[in-house]
Amino acid sequence: MPIICLHSTNCRSTGKQCRHSSLLKLRCSAATHPQHNFNIDQFEAIRIEVTKKLRAFYWFCRPHTIIGTILGITSVSLLPVKSLDDLSVTVLWGFLEALASALCMNIYVVGLNQLFDIEIDKVNKPNLPLASGEFSVATGVLLVVAFLAMSISIGVRSKSAPLMCALLVSFLLGSAYSIDVPLLRWKRHPFLAAFCILVVRAILVQLAFFTHMQQHILKRPFMPTRSVVFATFFMCCFSAVIALFKDIPDVDGDRDFGIQSLSVRLGQHKVYGLCINILMAAYAAAILVGASSANLYQKIATVFGHGLLAFMLWQRAQRFDVANKTCITPFYMFIWKLFYAEYFLIPFV
Repeated sequence: MPIICLHSTNCRSTGKQCRHSSLLKLRCSAATHPQHNFNIDQFEAIRIEVTKKLRAFYWFCRPHTIIGTILGITSVSLLPVKSLDDLSVTVLWGFLEALASALCMNIYVVGLNQLFDIEIDKVNKPNLPLASGEFSVATGVLLVVAFLAMSISIGVRSKSAPLMCALLVSFLLGSAYSIDVPLLRWKRHPFLAAFCILVVRAILVQLAFFTHMQQHILKRPFMPTRSVVFATFFMCCFSAVIALFKDIPDVDGDRDFGIQSLSVRLGQHKVYGLCINILMAAYAAAILVGASSANLYQKIATVFGHGLLAFMLWQRAQRFDVANKTCITPFYMFIWKLFYAEYFLIPFV
């Protein structure tokens, strides 16, 4: 409680009065200074706590999936745009609706998975906020429900059938992937798990969001372009690799809790080799598609771009040791970077 000085003494005639005034001022300053320090310390403690919670929320969102969603939807949403005349406030708003609803659904899916994987993540990913105890289960539930509600609300408000289809299918497959009830928890089964990721990342992102922009926003009939067809097939391969490779570093926890991933069944070395072969075959096909382009600039961009990415993958794979656990997660993140890079090449196909 602040202390208020009730006395003030002006120096009029005597030094005694001046000394009395100075003494009162000194006492007031001493009384209020600790309160000032307390406020600073309290503010600093609040700042540190808020920073910790924001950092925990950042990891709760699984940022590599967020980046993939942003790049994927942005790249695909630009494919129906034929000229600068197509760019308008309506188009921008339609794109932002699609992106915001997809990001909210993305957080719902990854958050739900963490809620049902707390014990597994204590072994596989102990730094995640629910596994580490930084977030309580109640906080996790609140975040998941809130982002699901926001995603569906944005979709309903948009009145876009393709967008609502994408959100509802993502919700159903994301829930089936994680929720531990009879007939669900599809992540226990490698092919069902891969099916969930493939449908969302390869098919929904490409076709549903392309249709949303072309049909609902630009009011044109649905006519898939060469780029969106290529993107759908290429991302099927990439999504399958992501679905398979993400289980390689999680073998210990998955085996302990009865998750029969392909890495648990076949072994890490075989799954790793399968992933590399799928990606190299996809890049070879992409180079052939690029070489068949009639436009010289598109041909150069797609052939050189995919050739460079394939070379980087091959070079990195030569140095990778699947038996070294410290190398697995960085290599998995490298695959996600290749995934990001592809969305910069898709418009050139």
